[in-house]
Amino acid sequence: MTPVDAVTHLSPERWETANRLLIRKALAEFAHERLIAPEEEGDDCYVVRSDDGLTSYRFRAVRRALGHWQVDAGSITRHRAGSELSPSALDFFIELKESLGLRDEILPVYLEEISSTLSSTCYKLTRPKVTSAELTRSGFQAIESGMTEGHPCFVANNGRLGFGIHAYLSYAPEAASPVRLVWLAAHRSRAAFTAGTGIEYESFLRDELGEETLGRFDATLTGQGLDPADYLLIPVHPWQWRNKLAVTFASEVAQRHLVCLGEGDDAYLAQQSIRTFFNSGNPHKHYVKTALSVLNMGFMRGLSAAYMEATPAINDWLARLIENDPVFRSVGLSIIRERAAVGYRHPEYERATDSHSPYRKMLAALWRESPVPSLREGESLATMASLLHVDHEGASFAGALIERSGLAPVEWLRRYLRAYYTPLLHSFYAYDLVFMPHGENVILVLKDGAVQRAVYKDIAEEIAVMDPGAALPPEVRRIRVEVPEDRKLLSIFTDVFDCFFRFLAAHLADEGVLTEDDFWRTVAEVTREYQKARPELADKFRQYDLFAPEFALSCLNRLQLRNNRQMVDLADPSGALQLAGYLENPLAKW
Repeated sequence: MTPVDAVTHLSPERWETANRLLIRKALAEFAHERLIAPEEEGDDCYVVRSDDGLTSYRFRAVRRALGHWQVDAGSITRHRAGSELSPSALDFFIELKESLGLRDEILPVYLEEISSTLSSTCYKLTRPKVTSAELTRSGFQAIESGMTEGHPCFVANNGRLGFGIHAYLSYAPEAASPVRLVWLAAHRSRAAFTAGTGIEYESFLRDELGEETLGRFDATLTGQGLDPADYLLIPVHPWQWRNKLAVTFASEVAQRHLVCLGEGDDAYLAQQSIRTFFNSGNPHKHYVKTALSVLNMGFMRGLSAAYMEATPAINDWLARLIENDPVFRSVGLSIIRERAAVGYRHPEYERATDSHSPYRKMLAALWRESPVPSLREGESLATMASLLHVDHEGASFAGALIERSGLAPVEWLRRYLRAYYTPLLHSFYAYDLVFMPHGENVILVLKDGAVQRAVYKDIAEEIAVMDPGAALPPEVRRIRVEVPEDRKLLSIFTDVFDCFFRFLAAHLADEGVLTEDDFWRTVAEVTREYQKARPELADKFRQYDLFAPEFALSCLNRLQLRNNRQMVDLADPSGALQLAGYLENPLAKW
């Protein structure tokens, strides 16, 4: 690809569209988080003014439940000194930096993330236009790469700082480019492999790589006078090898503590999380999750070697809990376990840093089960994030699934809620267990457009048990956390209601598929259905009341705007929450 070819997606027309779409999202989410207060100017017409009062943004919007602003992108106009200007996202953040709390040291890095997000939107606008109806009949990975929005709440959600244009076109999930992972041999004095019950290192790697590839890797080591038995194999993101490890870990390579073995033979596709890969040539094989020192949505996306040691044990513990629980079994919940993990400890960086430093998260990987082997006749898979996808014609993927299913919209929603939402309720009330159940962390099993069951993933780094006295096996105790009583239920109110259902309900209402009242009434009915089936938990239902009149508004963009390099203190995640008043609970009226 020539330097000119690499930027053909950046045309004036696409740039204008991308800016308009991003400003639409900024107006909607910043108004939702009460960073800005749009002034009403007639029916459904609003204005937001810059910090100096000289620039104004006018737009039309519909106000919905949970303080949701559904802004019409085509209606946005920008005015200054009596003249109309083209909407410019970079200017928008400069003009409102005081309102948004963007400090001088944060602003330029945030603008870089915004610019990257705009560029990715321009690229997506060059892709073939696939309707949501067509996407419902597409394969798992076509749906994965067909997503255009990214995280529904974060405005700067495709930052990926560290990727150049070649890396973007090679490794971004929307590019859908086949990737071959780089494999390193790591000396056992610095590396550790851990695995779930019944997994043994040699046979596991043989199944993943094949005899021929393993033989080639062994020959590379013996050709350098090294004994393969002294080393463990680690899969590495190609970008990570070229841009980080080959330089930052140069001493380890020079001393043959690390030996580059070259690329593996399998072709993978990057998932929405960027650093996780699906084996496209052999879909029954494991996903591979790799460390990636790229800044995206408030974190460097590394993987901790220390965390990897307990990962398989945590997954086995959770799998046993789900398998032995009748409620989980009745709704068909499953997890795809992180079955094995490997991590490398660089002794000098470990001595120089604390446990949360990105320098300790540069070289590790894990293998996660594929959901493909669990499929039954006629079933297919889709990331739950796809439910929030809206195509170029304004049609939602969720609406297209409902139409394909032939079910009444309320019945389709009820089946989805029983598969996805009921397990979250049971985890919380029966086990004080919470997940990070956003769209990218859940896979839906579909049949003819209807949801059959849910598969949760990204387990070890994302789950928590909020009972400090919970009896857990020693290797699992890492997931036990202390959370203030008044914040525990935010794991449902924020992560599910505000960060997912808010958008799904708005899309379905906008299309006329399902009114907001019908949506939230159905959520309430499924909640009551679960509560009536578990009378022994009545005290906890009263203590943590899902029908409370209101709940705290926890703001994700405020976190990123405050510190876009590390938006949460990993030692105290609940203490880092940015709260901004309260939201009316849409379940309260039911």
